[in-house]
Amino acid sequence: MATVDQIAPGKTATFSGAVVALLAAAIFINYVDRGNLATAAPLIQGELNLSNTQIGVLISAFSWIYVPGQLLAAWLVSRINAYRTLAIGLALWSLATVLTGFATGFAALFALRILLGLGESAGFPASSKLLAQHLPAHRLGSANAMISAGISLGPAGGILFGGLLIAHSGWRVLFVAFGCLSVLWLGPWLVATRDLSRVGRQVQAAAEPTYRALMARRELWAAAFGHFAYTYPFYLVLSWLPLYLVKAQGYSLSAMAELGGLVYVLSATISLGAGALADRWMARGASSNRARKTLIGAAGAIGIVSMLMCAFGDSKLAVAGLLLSSLSAGLGSFNLYAIAQTLAGPTAAGKWVGLQNCIGNISGIVAPIVTGVIIDVTGRFSLAFVAAALMYAIGLFCWTFGIRRIEPIIWR
Repeated sequence: MATVDQIAPGKTATFSGAVVALLAAAIFINYVDRGNLATAAPLIQGELNLSNTQIGVLISAFSWIYVPGQLLAAWLVSRINAYRTLAIGLALWSLATVLTGFATGFAALFALRILLGLGESAGFPASSKLLAQHLPAHRLGSANAMISAGISLGPAGGILFGGLLIAHSGWRVLFVAFGCLSVLWLGPWLVATRDLSRVGRQVQAAAEPTYRALMARRELWAAAFGHFAYTYPFYLVLSWLPLYLVKAQGYSLSAMAELGGLVYVLSATISLGAGALADRWMARGASSNRARKTLIGAAGAIGIVSMLMCAFGDSKLAVAGLLLSSLSAGLGSFNLYAIAQTLAGPTAAGKWVGLQNCIGNISGIVAPIVTGVIIDVTGRFSLAFVAAALMYAIGLFCWTFGIRRIEPIIWR
């Protein structure tokens, strides 16, 4: 997996498996910290006397800046390089997490969610730029699967250990402890990437396609809307799973933590296996188009079934639907980024993923609020899961038919 870059005569900097592992760790931390509010929501809601709609707004507020922040992060990647951009972002979101532990009301929580979203927006433009720049197409599956495992294991760790922690020590300790742990990542990252960061950008910004050129591509819009549709159910689960299990299914906080953690652990395990399978399949001759469309198409079909099980099944069938949704997430999550990196190529990956993530993660604004309103109006989660199934169907069309072929675009 390692590649080398020249930094001086006779000296090289290595983009190694350790750097990929640190990228995965950063995304893991990213999702632990963004999911902490949902984990602590049952206690925060009672202590601060917040409605379901207010909880939805707080969870959604993160994405209000996270979405446009993708474009700022992509710009910083081009100007100061991806390594430094990611380090600055992580330091900022760790600070926001710690300060959340001292919040005393809705306004303070809202402001800190905005700050958290700004910092975390650096994650995917930076990581996608580095993977596309250093790895061939037939290795993007495993690398993105490691990062996608962080997407799943972050909420798993947050909901499992965070849920157990707040059950014994309260929700404020959760934010302070997790924020302090997050910032420890910076040391290994700065050491491992010091020489790589010194190299700077290997492709000059002038050689990158413009945003106008990217937005003229049908593939970009199909990927962006497909991303939105596939992450809508993810944000529903990420935002409302703790309250769903505690209030709708009657689980205790400890039992909620265990079952919620299991959903995410299964997703991470499936992602790692599917990523390795995709790489092996492509190494044996399968095209990016065939491998990526097969897996992301299967993710959509399974997702539709799982959300309908949650909507219309009894308690056991609904929980089975949640577990099945982990298969959909595991198959789809890493392909969202592997497809973007393949289409954009090393030159445009930072900007492409910035745009795709910007549009795609509007679902992080919409899903929590829409779900909260549906629950307040109907008193049930059923229609919220029906909406998620519909989103999966739209995404399935975008990924499989909206993009004619998944292959590198020739930028002129």
